[in-house]
Amino acid sequence: MPGRRRRRLAQVSLLTAGVFSVCLLYLLISFPYPPAPPVVHASLSTVPQAWSVYPEDFYPGGAYVSLPHGRVRYWLMGPEDGDKVVLIHGLSIPAIVWKNVAPVLASHGYRVLLYDLYGRGYSDAPRLTYDVSLYTTQLALLMQHVHWDNVRIVGLSMGGGIAAAFATQFPHLVNGKVALVASAGVVEDCDISRTAKIMSSPLIQSVSSLPPFQHYMRRLANSSSLSQTTIDPIQEIVRLQSAHLPYFNAAVASSLRDGPVRGLENSFTTLSSSSIQILLVHGTADKTVPYKYASKILTLVPHAHLLTIDGAGHDIIVTHATHVSDALVQFLSTKNLIHTLTLTHTLQSQCQPLPPTRNGQHVLV
Repeated sequence: MPGRRRRRLAQVSLLTAGVFSVCLLYLLISFPYPPAPPVVHASLSTVPQAWSVYPEDFYPGGAYVSLPHGRVRYWLMGPEDGDKVVLIHGLSIPAIVWKNVAPVLASHGYRVLLYDLYGRGYSDAPRLTYDVSLYTTQLALLMQHVHWDNVRIVGLSMGGGIAAAFATQFPHLVNGKVALVASAGVVEDCDISRTAKIMSSPLIQSVSSLPPFQHYMRRLANSSSLSQTTIDPIQEIVRLQSAHLPYFNAAVASSLRDGPVRGLENSFTTLSSSSIQILLVHGTADKTVPYKYASKILTLVPHAHLLTIDGAGHDIIVTHATHVSDALVQFLSTKNLIHTLTLTHTLQSQCQPLPPTRNGQHVLV
């Protein structure tokens, strides 16, 4: 009896070893299936509710370009022979956020390029990791499409992180000046809310992508829209994207976890050894990207100049559009940056006392 049991155990062991060997051999010699085509989700072009708030022709000179990760919506405004400037929006609000700034730059003779980042507005949402390279290559390919060899860059919030990374990855495409408004890029985890961390987790994103959850969000969004008497176009666009674009929330979540919101200290440090002029514009009441990060960037890029707008929050280009627009016009058009900031202060804030300065780098508006 014991001998029979030993023989059976030996047979089972041999069989197990044989199956394991066959599986291992299969794994070693098998050829993988061809890669599946990339999954690309729709944009606001499929959401009629958005067309009256943020139509495709919101800015003049609009067009689409098909890039490797989907279609991108862009606009060109201002004289064709003007100095070239690109405006990069932030985490969740597409190019509509520049509505009070872009026309001012165009009216001052600049050729302005605006576009929606992947996963926002009228640009497609590829099912990918929304990391720094996705955004910087999107801009590089878009510049190639419009035949721009170099450009001056203005980035807002997460767009500031994209601008800094782009300037270090593609310095030959930057024409000497980068302006960072309420810039992210070096945000610490402690300043990202617990709610944002939870909502951006892969588990929550998997649940929120289920059809019943998306159907519920659409119903909730539609009911809240009907109850509003006045509609803020910017808030409405965020609501519509969240409710109707199947990959918007995932794109925002991935950008928070993997994208140019944080971890770009090396990019800013690299800028410190470049000849690119840097202007920082930040509000003291910013609760999304607190004002301390302007000082942190200034430490990483000592030759940058900081323009502080007292009392301004993260929506600085909406609430203080005139201040920001005038500062950008002067920064982009003036060789002497210290003169630019002094002039901005003189024109717009004669009643404000100047805070302590360091090499002319800090001006309060």
